[in-house]
Amino acid sequence: MKRIFLFVVTNLAVVAVISVTLRLLGVDRWVTETGGIDFGALLVMSAVIGFAGSIISLLMSKWSAKRMVGAQVIEHPSDPTERWLVETVRRQAQAAGIGMPEVATYDAPDVNAFATGWNRNAALVAVSTGLLHNMSRDEIEAVLAHEISHVANGDMVTLALIQGVVNTFVIFLSKLFGYFVDRVLLKNDGRDGPGIGMFVAEIAAQLVLGILASTIVMWFSRQREYRADAGGANLAGREKMIAALERLKMNHEQATLPEQMSAFGISGGKSFAKLFMTHPSLEERIEALRSGR
Repeated sequence: MKRIFLFVVTNLAVVAVISVTLRLLGVDRWVTETGGIDFGALLVMSAVIGFAGSIISLLMSKWSAKRMVGAQVIEHPSDPTERWLVETVRRQAQAAGIGMPEVATYDAPDVNAFATGWNRNAALVAVSTGLLHNMSRDEIEAVLAHEISHVANGDMVTLALIQGVVNTFVIFLSKLFGYFVDRVLLKNDGRDGPGIGMFVAEIAAQLVLGILASTIVMWFSRQREYRADAGGANLAGREKMIAALERLKMNHEQATLPEQMSAFGISGGKSFAKLFMTHPSLEERIEALRSGR
């Protein structure tokens, strides 16, 4: 989940900065120079902003991940656990046909791990101290294999492309909405340039459409988890992968929210929040592995 969260947050920040900068510089005025709106020019500008956000996020993914979670790269293993981690990742990377990723740990009580990086031969695999303290080596091996499979499958690159397309249409539609508010509702003739109403309407539309569009990215993320589980099973063994997922399920059940708070939990029941889940339920993932899907 951290892999997707860090990418999406960075992407949104980059898109927001680019959008505001272009508006302050007056670059987006050329879309409405004729008094109407040039849809072709608007689509090109939206694509440039949208893909710039996702590509920059992809290129920054390792750097931002290290700083956001405080990951410490293991350059020279200092104990048997670190040596085992590095050697396990090395062996799995060779089996998957990818370059050796950087291996890191970060201090967090939750049982978690993630992989990120701009290409399959320059990745980062990080595990939490909570995972190291609460899982057996067989289970950790399966988790590492799952993350290596994400890297080998090129999931971060594919995610960046999908996010770029989503960004493009969010920006395109939000600018149309801003133009409608400015010219139709606020009756601005455009002689003095776009009014503040257009800017406010665009930002509001980007927020709403961005949230709705993120369901597409989350759907893609959920499908990729099944494929990474299958890849992890091939690298570490099906039973180890199932055992790791069952251990995660046990940890999640122990950390269940109180009943009065369950409606606010992302895994609480058949709620609208499921559309924004980055992962399928652990029950579904375990069943998929057991049935060979």
